[in-house]
Amino acid sequence: MARLSVTDGTLVVEIEGLDKLWAIKSRIEIPLGNVRGATVDPGIVRESKGLRMGGTHFPGVITAGTFRSGGEWIFWDVRNPAKAVVIELADERYARLVVEVADPRAAVDLVERAMREAA
Repeated sequence: MARLSVTDGTLVVEIEGLDKLWAIKSRIEIPLGNVRGATVDPGIVRESKGLRMGGTHFPGVITAGTFRSGGEWIFWDVRNPAKAVVIELADERYARLVVEVADPRAAVDLVERAMREAA
């Protein structure tokens, strides 16, 4: 699971617990100017993940780490699809972050509100 926060114009994604091990990453920082939006999308887990470039993928159990799909880098950390949030990025290593959060609606609201305030 991931925890989202905003600090000094930066979206901070903290990977929690053992997911740090599965994802091979513990923290991602993105300037709010490079965040295009966020959505709740439980269906995204049914999409092709592409090539795993580091991390873990056990279908139906966990998808965590860096994947390459359609020419884009995508970071995943999802166990429970019902709590999946997709964060679209521009001008970053990752085109998208697909992360599981405790409260998907609150996470999307946090990102959208921070983007409005930064604009």
